[in-house]
Amino acid sequence: MTRTVKPAPVGALAPVQLRRRCEPASLGFETTAGLADIDLAVGQARALEALQFGLGIDRSGFNLFVLGPAGIGKDSVLREVVGRLAARQPTADDWCYVHNFREPNRPRVLRLPAGMGRRLADAVDRLLEALLGAIPAAFEQEGYRARAEAIERDVKEREAATINALRVAAQQQGIALIETPTSYAFAPVNAQAELLKPDEFQQLPEARQQAIRAAIDALHEELQKQLRQFPLWRRESQERLRALNRETAAAVVTQLLDELRTGYRDCPAALAHIEVLQEALIDHATDFLPQGENSVQALFGHTGLPLPGQRFRINVLVSHAGTEGAPLIFEALPHHANLVGRVEHQAHLGTLITDFGMIRPGALHRANGGYLVLDALKLLTQPFAWETLKRALRAGAIAIEPLERTLSLISTSPLEPEPIPLRLKVILCGDRLLYYLLSLHDPEFQALFKVPADFEDTLDRDETGQVRFARLIGTLARRDGLRALDREAVALVIEQSARGIEDAEKLDGHLGRLTDLLKEADHWAGEAGHAVIGRVAVQTAIDRRARRASRIRDELYEAIRRGTLLIDTRGRHIGQVNGLSVIRLGEYSCGHPVRITATTRLGSGKIVDIERETELGGALHSKGVMILSALLASRYARAQPLSLSASLVFEQSYGEVEGDSASLAELCALISSLAELPVRQDIAVTGSVNQLGHVQPIGGVNEKIEGFFDVCRAAGLTGGQGVMIPDANRPHLMLREDLVEAATAGRFHIYAVGTVDEALAVLLDTAAGERDEAGEFPVGTVNGRVEHTLRTWALLALQMNQGGNGE
Repeated sequence: MTRTVKPAPVGALAPVQLRRRCEPASLGFETTAGLADIDLAVGQARALEALQFGLGIDRSGFNLFVLGPAGIGKDSVLREVVGRLAARQPTADDWCYVHNFREPNRPRVLRLPAGMGRRLADAVDRLLEALLGAIPAAFEQEGYRARAEAIERDVKEREAATINALRVAAQQQGIALIETPTSYAFAPVNAQAELLKPDEFQQLPEARQQAIRAAIDALHEELQKQLRQFPLWRRESQERLRALNRETAAAVVTQLLDELRTGYRDCPAALAHIEVLQEALIDHATDFLPQGENSVQALFGHTGLPLPGQRFRINVLVSHAGTEGAPLIFEALPHHANLVGRVEHQAHLGTLITDFGMIRPGALHRANGGYLVLDALKLLTQPFAWETLKRALRAGAIAIEPLERTLSLISTSPLEPEPIPLRLKVILCGDRLLYYLLSLHDPEFQALFKVPADFEDTLDRDETGQVRFARLIGTLARRDGLRALDREAVALVIEQSARGIEDAEKLDGHLGRLTDLLKEADHWAGEAGHAVIGRVAVQTAIDRRARRASRIRDELYEAIRRGTLLIDTRGRHIGQVNGLSVIRLGEYSCGHPVRITATTRLGSGKIVDIERETELGGALHSKGVMILSALLASRYARAQPLSLSASLVFEQSYGEVEGDSASLAELCALISSLAELPVRQDIAVTGSVNQLGHVQPIGGVNEKIEGFFDVCRAAGLTGGQGVMIPDANRPHLMLREDLVEAATAGRFHIYAVGTVDEALAVLLDTAAGERDEAGEFPVGTVNGRVEHTLRTWALLALQMNQGGNGE
């Protein structure tokens, strides 16, 4: 079927200029199933160069900040780019914590080659299990018991011999050595070796009594002297017994550890720890002996206290067993504990207990030796997380410290694990505003994050760019398990991508939005029972997405249709222009017309912006109105006072008005009122102007055009309706198919103007007019009529002033 294209009015754009199409035949494939995958970083050469530099330079402070809006695909690109680089790097070391036998509250760090931490920990666990049986068995052997009993017997015999010698010496002096339950005593005896009673002792001669007393004192002194030797002898016995225990334990421990050493001869760190472990096991061999009936374990069962041998175990904080390359960690919740780790506690009998085995790693531990990716906004919104990260990067070490202690909220003395040396690249991801705010307000930021990687928001839409974008579509579809797209569907996705960013010469670089569209199209293709995503499925996804978010738009259009909001799409009115506005609700935006009116009269040159006077006008809108005042004065009142009072208002506008995109419409309304020429109501106007009368580009051009088109279509298209846009917005046109079809049929038109005069000629159906050699505008032209009116008012103002002065 041949489409008939009706000729457009003078100054209107040709239908082919309203939407830059992607011809499916130019793509060179049938479906995306036949396209090779492409890097997700397509079109991001600048960002990739920065990433390669930042990841490659091995210097302190050269961490990266990846700039770009959320959903642009930063995470996916980082997983690909950094993942490839990390795979080529050496595998990071394992990190462990072990008990510090000299300072138990300061666990020591053990650094081991990748995979060896878990292996050594398992080997030590098996060793401890073996010792639980071997050490008690060694202490139960007959040889050990005989030697231990001999040591005990030796000290007892030595003590007994000393006491016996004192007993004999006392007997020779007629004195008996009496042993009580708690001590020793001396007492005189008679010839039959019987103790003298007190009255019998008093009957002895005084000299004999004194001699006995002196002998008892001497014996008692000697007894005390000998008793003071007993603790020394017992300590000597204990030392001998301890030495025997060490010897016995050493025989068992050394044998088992010699077997353990054979597997770690190439690892000095492991061998050094084994040496420390050997001494500790020998010194604390009694930990492996059975507990008595009155032990805590026997009384309460499993209490949560450290089990026998717990202090000898290894807490593997980070293990890279079975991995290749440097770690790449994406931390989703970067709060203080998740960054630097934590020390857990266990409740026991109303108290909290902990040990080195309850130390848990943070993201910095897991990423040490590799790369850590963090969301900058999440990091900054977590209390003290930003300061924690900066402190670790400045110190080059990870110190596990509870936040409560950092804030001096606790007075207890928790574990203080030895800091772990830190060597990694931190990659922050955030939007551009956050990067610039940190650069401005945090003096340490630039010193720690020296490399910005700025992702492009858009991609070039040339022939090569469209083919690469098609490959990107195919790659994303395969990655997410979606159906392949045929080339007609890909062409529509390309057009929709350009339309989404309002630029026919660019493509949207936001991978999140692109992926969402593909997923929705895949759903509708599935609903229709199609094996491939076609153009209909993509269009359905686009239409359904718009419908889901269009309730407010529909209510607004209904209000216009019912006459609640006054908008004329036919006829002509003086000082009244249809401006265009855009409503943005989340990801959805729509345009709608708004009536702008102007009134003019003799006055002192002031243009009253009613929106500003009522505090409903934003700064940019007020700026636009001020520019109008300057333009009117410079164009029409260079040699005379601007004897004008005017007012401008957005009719039926009850919210804040911001932006200067209505300044062209406001100027046309003012000039219409001054020239007393009616404005066409079937043409809506958008665009801003400068002081020289040039029309400047605006945003939301597609939505604004489509909004007025929808209103006109609801009221009935006449063939003369259209929208006036800045000429500089031509490259941004990606209008809906139904609007392009209406333009092709001659039922709707788009006018692109570069100056105010061009706009006036279309809206007022009268030539704008240019100054002649005498500097005068031609009579009857728009500018001539305006200048005539202002001159007349200036003369009237002069006459009124002279009359007021009595002249």
